[in-house]
Amino acid sequence: MMSPIAATKSVQTSLLSVRDLSVEFRTRTGTVKALENISFHIGKGETLGIVGESGSGKSVLALAILGILDRAGHVTAGEILWSQSTETCNLLKMSEKKLRQLRGKELSMIFQNPRVALNPIRKVGKQLVDVLHCHSDLPRAALKKRALELLASVKIPDPQQRYDAYPYELSGGLCQRVMIALALACAPQLLIADEPTTGLDVTTQATVMNLLKDLATGQNMATVVITHDLALASEYCDRILVMHAGHVVESAPTHPLFSRPRHPYTAKLIAATPEPHKGFDDLIPILGGLPDLRRNDLPPCRFIGRCERATE
Repeated sequence: MMSPIAATKSVQTSLLSVRDLSVEFRTRTGTVKALENISFHIGKGETLGIVGESGSGKSVLALAILGILDRAGHVTAGEILWSQSTETCNLLKMSEKKLRQLRGKELSMIFQNPRVALNPIRKVGKQLVDVLHCHSDLPRAALKKRALELLASVKIPDPQQRYDAYPYELSGGLCQRVMIALALACAPQLLIADEPTTGLDVTTQATVMNLLKDLATGQNMATVVITHDLALASEYCDRILVMHAGHVVESAPTHPLFSRPRHPYTAKLIAATPEPHKGFDDLIPILGGLPDLRRNDLPPCRFIGRCERATE
């Protein structure tokens, strides 16, 4: 276990520290406890993977950090500390005006499904210019030049042609690269990539992830990769946070987590992950489903109903 002194030092040197964050959604059928007591930190240049099956709360966590939860969602406890060069501020207590200044400039996000996230009736280049105009001091004459440079930086062929294209005219891989260009337009200190390879073929997945890795390294940018793909997380992430039903069940550097998982859910996720040397018969499915998060009597460990090690 980390000593209190070491823990304090790690938080002080972190770019982002999430402490005991809880989020609820109020619905017609009850209050959903989507996140409960989530804590983690990430420093400059680090890549953190957040993994777990659908419904575990990964995307809700990202939206809470950026302050863009759905109207039904509410942060009920915790802190989200953002450390700048001269001060540390709690994003949950920041005004919407200041948050808007941070989003896109210092904190940025690649959303799931780039075809949906991009404006379908606005040309790609204009969308980049909009972001640059909002968050940079560039004169209007320089905005297009910078937008073309961004398209080239994410290895989009023929940037000028793509600048004048609509999203529906691009492949899924090119749309994802446009999303990366938008997210990195103002050189943010932290990038959250939510399922950045969903819907892409294996070759394009590798291309996108290598691109993200190279850009993050070049800018010493902290990156949070949200994914259900453990194989991807193991290859590209320095540390991994495992989530289940709104809880963090395990957090560790990548190699120790895969070689010596401590939580039964982590072990089952690894056993269910396809690998080149595994056949389909070697994969072990995780039986059962997530608990009803509207219940008031949820157990301390929400995996207990699916855990073979659980005892009465």
